[in-house]
Amino acid sequence: MTGQRHNTHFRKLLVGYDGSPQSDKAVDIAFSLAKCLDATVLLFAVARPPEPATSVELEAVLDDAKEHFEEGFKKILEKARSLDVEVKTDMAVGHPAEQIIHRAEMDGIDLIILGRRGRSMISRMMLGSVSERALRYAHCPVMVVH
Repeated sequence: MTGQRHNTHFRKLLVGYDGSPQSDKAVDIAFSLAKCLDATVLLFAVARPPEPATSVELEAVLDDAKEHFEEGFKKILEKARSLDVEVKTDMAVGHPAEQIIHRAEMDGIDLIILGRRGRSMISRMMLGSVSERALRYAHCPVMVVH
């Protein structure tokens, strides 16, 4: 093949974060990769609402999640600064796999990094099924960290 080269550069990384040790490990790997590849990292947390949820309940879930994840985000942002890695944080309410896949598409993410399974009392996020679903439906490669 002449002319066109397939672009396999990982410039934008998304980490599914739920505060679990597995997601902390995913963050560490993302930071290592980001340093090597000169990439940016989006730390993305998803709070799962009760179903069916009213808009008031969704608002409450997001408020609880912000409070819950803020401390973890703060430590991670400090670590990112010390490593000189560019990191953004964000969160959403919904089904974790769907939200992660959607956000990755919207932001043109090159690589999704997930812990294999996570536990969080507030988000009730399970990265076992989330990583499985992301592997199946994401538009980009998915790295699952054990």
